[in-house]
Amino acid sequence: MKRRKLKIAMAIASELPFPIPKDFPRLHAPTQVALDIAEGLSKKGHKVTFFGPIGSKSKSFNVFEAPIVPLYKNKIFKKTQPKNAKDKVRIREVIFNLFDQFLLLHLFRENLKRRFDIIHIHCPDRALPFASLFKTPVVYSWHYPIAPWEGDLFKMYQTKNQYFVSLSNAQRKPAPDLNWIETVYNGIRLESFPFNPKPKNNLLFLGRLFEKKGVDIAVKVALKLKENLIIAGEPNKGEFWEKKIKPYLGRNIKYVGCVPHKETYRYYKQARALLCPIKWEEPFGLTFIEAMACGTPVIAFKRGSVPEVIKDGKTGFIVEPFDKRGKPNLKGFIEVVKKIDQIDRRECRRWVEKNFTVEKMVDGYERVYEKILKREN
Repeated sequence: MKRRKLKIAMAIASELPFPIPKDFPRLHAPTQVALDIAEGLSKKGHKVTFFGPIGSKSKSFNVFEAPIVPLYKNKIFKKTQPKNAKDKVRIREVIFNLFDQFLLLHLFRENLKRRFDIIHIHCPDRALPFASLFKTPVVYSWHYPIAPWEGDLFKMYQTKNQYFVSLSNAQRKPAPDLNWIETVYNGIRLESFPFNPKPKNNLLFLGRLFEKKGVDIAVKVALKLKENLIIAGEPNKGEFWEKKIKPYLGRNIKYVGCVPHKETYRYYKQARALLCPIKWEEPFGLTFIEAMACGTPVIAFKRGSVPEVIKDGKTGFIVEPFDKRGKPNLKGFIEVVKKIDQIDRRECRRWVEKNFTVEKMVDGYERVYEKILKREN
């Protein structure tokens, strides 16, 4: 059946323009996902207008530059230098909130003129008050875990025209009563993550170096097994980094810095396994599918999306997160690392090709839009 061509408005954040600048100091996976969706929809003939701060550009879809300097280069942060960390976090959140709302204000103003068929927002907490004033269908993709209290707050603004898309079925569990329309898994560009059947003799941890990501457990596993471990990601200069990671860096455990996203494949494809001993409810896990696309199996604790994204025993191993004492299941994790060479790297690639491509993700959102418009008419 031939699908209608839609006028779609899209936005994610005021923090940075797009494409993502080379001097942006860290990974920003949600922005890349949003841009891939916009480009894919444009290729299908839909008229996409992406709202971003000054400097945003695209050859694939229309861009609306809101009159605001991207936050990562905005001088407003230099004017706010509180003495303590708590005030710094509070002020930062206020600034981010108001900047994002300024961007969204322009989007919803334009909607009064252009009458978009669908508005697709990747920062729902900023957009809910605006969307509740309009009849235009609004789709939200939420890229982080949802806390029960957030679900309660979202319901305060929930109207019939607002729909939520989950990145995994597990992501919905803390807030099951929201107006969920469908689950659409994230997808990647396969050409950016080439397959490699013969890795080097090392394990890999790649991602943000926060405690909830479990990098400290990855270090313990490597030390116990006397395996080589490469750590890549944005450094955390706080107490966790100084006490749990930095003292163990050396010949066998190496930190290679924050690798540009376009270069991550070099590390994925050379690793025997990607270690993901996560301590939170992962909403999706882009690193999982990026690694598997390169043929690298993933070992992760059974939390959040993990059972949906990793095929246990086929594309990696899923480990119960806690032992009998309620502590992180280090022993269980170590046992499956020993079996990692049993995984067929070609199966890892096939699994991603079948389930987690950009094309499949874009098809999913197109299906969501049509489903919503049928309800609205």
